[in-house]
Amino acid sequence: MQLFYAPDIILPLYTLGEEESKHCVRVLRLGEGDRLHITDGRGDLHLCEVVDAHPKRCTVRVISTEHEFEKMPYRLVMAVAPTKNIERFEWFLEKATEVGVSEFIPLETAHSERRTIKLEREQKVVTSAVKQSLKAYHPAMCDMTQFRKVLEMPFEGRRFIAHCGEAVKGKTYLAKTLAAGEDVMILIGPEGDFSPEEVAAAVACGFEEITLGHQRLRTETAAVVAVTMVAVVNEAAK
Repeated sequence: MQLFYAPDIILPLYTLGEEESKHCVRVLRLGEGDRLHITDGRGDLHLCEVVDAHPKRCTVRVISTEHEFEKMPYRLVMAVAPTKNIERFEWFLEKATEVGVSEFIPLETAHSERRTIKLEREQKVVTSAVKQSLKAYHPAMCDMTQFRKVLEMPFEGRRFIAHCGEAVKGKTYLAKTLAAGEDVMILIGPEGDFSPEEVAAAVACGFEEITLGHQRLRTETAAVVAVTMVAVVNEAAK
């Protein structure tokens, strides 16, 4: 299945942008009558037929639409401190999108070695992963956000903070405390971990302290492990 991302798609006829048209006609060599899929990133998966194979403005007709295609039974928000080596953070964005995430929040913390990101670049990484993994839901990608602001964000589900320091109230292994279908927000710190003050502030705001196991993990590895645990708990409950 060839999947294209078009958040602005209009039915029944839609013209792909120049870059996507070139990929469709020049790279994939699709012609009139050939079929492809387009998602709006909000759960709709459209089966389309090429009606004008122009390399700069390829036009397709929507034949059918599947709503809520492979919708996750939970919402997962990952607030993760970007690594100094941005490629490692982008690796996390790609892999987490493949597994299933609702929203990414790049987190600025006391020990952060990176305090800015190129939002447009990171959005492209996520979009590419959406298309490669055939997702109909495009995760939201936020700009760098201060730790305190994330603590104050309204969230209806359970909120967790993973850290390696001494527990304030006590840590629980994430996979053991999760229940299928729960909406979850998980905070993952930078290379230097969260500061004791940040952990205490999170706990005071209702966050639960968690561990991801006894292994010492890099930031991006810990974040992918957390995403995978949530997915496995939900998959096992089916």
